Amino acid sequence: MPRIWLVTGDKLGDNAQVEMIANSLGLAYTVKHLSPRQKYILGKPRFKVSLDHLDPDSSDALSPPWPDLVITVGRRHAMAALWIKAQSPKTNIVLLGRPRRWIDRFDLIITLPQYDLPDLPQVMRLSLPLMRTDTEAVSSSAKAWAQRLELLPRPIIAVLIGSATRPFHFNAKVTNELLTQCRKLQSRYGGTLYFSTSRRTSADIVSTLNAQLPDGAQIYEWQQGNTDNPYLALLEHADYFVVTGDSVSMMIEVADRGKPLAIFQLPASRQGLIWQSFTRRLHAQPDNSTCNRPFRWMGRLLYQSGLAGFTRDLTQIHKTLIDGGFAVYLGDAFNKPSQALPDELGRIRERILALLTNS
Repeated sequence: MPRIWLVTGDKLGDNAQVEMIANSLGLAYTVKHLSPRQKYILGKPRFKVSLDHLDPDSSDALSPPWPDLVITVGRRHAMAALWIKAQSPKTNIVLLGRPRRWIDRFDLIITLPQYDLPDLPQVMRLSLPLMRTDTEAVSSSAKAWAQRLELLPRPIIAVLIGSATRPFHFNAKVTNELLTQCRKLQSRYGGTLYFSTSRRTSADIVSTLNAQLPDGAQIYEWQQGNTDNPYLALLEHADYFVVTGDSVSMMIEVADRGKPLAIFQLPASRQGLIWQSFTRRLHAQPDNSTCNRPFRWMGRLLYQSGLAGFTRDLTQIHKTLIDGGFAVYLGDAFNKPSQALPDELGRIRERILALLTNS
């Protein structure tokens, strides 16, 4: 039997996707939970083959016997996976997402529409992220919150809020525009607006929400360690959803519940768009044009040095959800999805089992 490690961390959505992949294999595995040092909980370490960014006292030990297969996701854990491979060159690495550097060192990369990775034999593209809701957790939270939510005027319009992410900005002006759009929704549908912030939501966004909160609206302010969070209960009880376009996980979880979803697109900064366009040009697919050769050469150099990774475009996720009938843009009439999210675990299982067989 192959020895399989799941290298996971503090992001529950990422962990859940890694476990979904592992469970689809039908093979035993060991979870290696890693915790970053304090300064890297939000900060990003320089991408290198290292464990220096991890807190050894709160992380599981990485020691022999080494695994045949590592399944992981994210920058911090990809660094640890490469360190494992440095100790055991026969170890295969399956990475979910995009590699910050050294794409050729990963044996299988399961990537998503928002990542502009090159077409390589080890790159496998999915139509949408794998994350799904935990039905038992949703049911339990729905029961705990039922009495409080059932007292609110229907329909409940849940507004799930993330934060700024490159190249998009999310400031007081953008928050006010979101509030304006939500007031229009309430005028059209009636009921109750229920705002719920998340771990990444900035204090400025929360402050603006509280200062401009519409009459009768409810708000939950995310707090570290607070277990009385209505998010999962809203996935069951709310009738309509607005999700800010930075949060892929919340959009997918709402779509997975088959609820009407509107995406609030965040405006992109001019500098962010320029950088996005530049990095996309650096990593463009090969062609024979002379003008692209210097860009491709520069792209390889900057990528291998870790200075310019593959670009990300979250609007591709928005487009996929809307084209599939799972969402609309905020301002358009809500629609209820007529189909379930695609199940792509079978394809993933085949690729990983082939990897283990051929290694």
